[in-house]
Amino acid sequence: MFETSQKRMLRTRDAARYVGLAESTMEKLRLTGGGSRFVRLGKTVVYDPADLDAWLEANKRRSTTDHA
Repeated sequence: MFETSQKRMLRTRDAARYVGLAESTMEKLRLTGGGSRFVRLGKTVVYDPADLDAWLEANKRRSTTDHA
């Protein structure tokens, strides 16, 4: 028997809403390499919510002087 796990990938607009950023910011971060991991499917870019969560977690800071 096959086990199906539904994994919902988010397009850029939905990923931006998920993390609280503008879509253009997500596009810029993708260009500069400062954002979350993503998958390119032809011309479509999608994000795994687990990768977005990991990216948010990795960028948590306690103060403005706290560096990664």
